[in-house]
Amino acid sequence: MTEQEKFMKEAIRQAKKAYALWEVPIGCVIVSEGRIIARGYNRRNTDKNTLSHAELNAIRKASRKLGDWRLEGCTMYVTLEPCQMCAGAIVQARIDKVVIGSMNPKAGCAGSVLNLLEMDGFNHKAEVERGVLEEECSGMLSGFFKELREAKKRKEQVTDDKKGME
Repeated sequence: MTEQEKFMKEAIRQAKKAYALWEVPIGCVIVSEGRIIARGYNRRNTDKNTLSHAELNAIRKASRKLGDWRLEGCTMYVTLEPCQMCAGAIVQARIDKVVIGSMNPKAGCAGSVLNLLEMDGFNHKAEVERGVLEEECSGMLSGFFKELREAKKRKEQVTDDKKGME
């Protein structure tokens, strides 16, 4: 197992924490000098907060740990390609490298819809590596959304059954 796979496995562990809360399973770790300094997972519904994405939760913890908003020299491992908000925060935090498990063709801003991380014109660019443990990362997301659709279908069926009894 490569070092990148090892750190992505930890990001996947974080995503599983989100999954357990019925949150979209996205996990993230931030590494400095070969050690994990922060972990985060998606908690938007749990916290009732738009900003509670895995990446932002990890950035907040890493900044606290290092005592600085600048996270130069750090690498972020994230199971799903960051959205525009998270990609902007990554650029603002000056994170050097972002390793992505699965791409997000509908909302990703590290190469899918936009590429804010490597855009000329900003004062900082992050190196991006894509597809680390991609199958495992995308499989977890697909499984989550399949379960969500099935749960919704069961709920609708129960509602229809109740209406039929009235």
